[in-house]
Amino acid sequence: MKTRFRGVKKGKKTLPDGTGPWHGCRVAHSDNDGTGRDPLRKSTSRPSLARTFGPHAGWWIALAAVAGPIAMALALTPWRGHLDTGDNALFLVLVIVAVASTGRRLAAAAAALTSALAFDFFLTRPYNSFRITSHQDLITELLLLVVGLAVGELAARGRTHRVAATERSDELALLHSVTELAASGQDARVVIDAALAGLQQLLDLRDCHFTRHDPGHIAARITPKGELLVGGGSWTTEDLGLPTRRVDLPVRGNGWLLGHFLLTPTPGHRVASGQLLVAVAIADQVGSVLAADDPIHASPGSKGRNTDMTPNDQPLRGPNA
Repeated sequence: MKTRFRGVKKGKKTLPDGTGPWHGCRVAHSDNDGTGRDPLRKSTSRPSLARTFGPHAGWWIALAAVAGPIAMALALTPWRGHLDTGDNALFLVLVIVAVASTGRRLAAAAAALTSALAFDFFLTRPYNSFRITSHQDLITELLLLVVGLAVGELAARGRTHRVAATERSDELALLHSVTELAASGQDARVVIDAALAGLQQLLDLRDCHFTRHDPGHIAARITPKGELLVGGGSWTTEDLGLPTRRVDLPVRGNGWLLGHFLLTPTPGHRVASGQLLVAVAIADQVGSVLAADDPIHASPGSKGRNTDMTPNDQPLRGPNA
């Protein structure tokens, strides 16, 4: 059975006839790193530490968390008899803050613990010993540890919020790119290709393609509300990611089911509920373009069914609703 568009306005290009998924309507990056991430994709996020310091940024930060406080304590040893222990502790706090600014919670905790030990060993009497004879020095050391842990936690949370804000900005940019193509009257193939690339980037998919035909029984399906149903039950993607080998994202337009995006997830990759809502919005933009190209689907009040509809292309609402 061939799929065709009838009654298309003059000047509008139609998708080629064919059976099965359309040629060119597929995204499958075989040159990725095995995680589904496209190494060539662009991002609006700020330069990361990995790009600044190379692939071993975590090791450099861990080294700074351990060696930094020790180096600072050694630098203060010539003045340890002249400076108050509180002043020495403030210098070590500077090192903790510098490490915590990377947003690594464990690194900040390591810096806080190393600073406390270095303060005890190098800067309190008796020197070069972990013994503490002064009650005031003990309080200073404990405060140094507590402040370091608190600063690290705050910095880690701040980094989490910055990453989340950057991701939301990227998601809006993806949705805007597809919406702009749909609003500017671009060919349906162009909009579908943009949607495929956007979905692959948004959900970190290994594969993604679009079809107007019945995909058969697929256990996992994304609802219009952005929820994932698996066998009739709800599935939490924020903890478990997208399940199974294939997920169905229906494409709707003017109350009709016009196609399906078939998604092949990356195992173990977590997906936020907001990302699923953006995916539904992208699919709806494709549906609006397909509905505009098909006069029957474009008219909600029309009676009957499109004779080109497959058994799975059922109306989402009554024809006279």
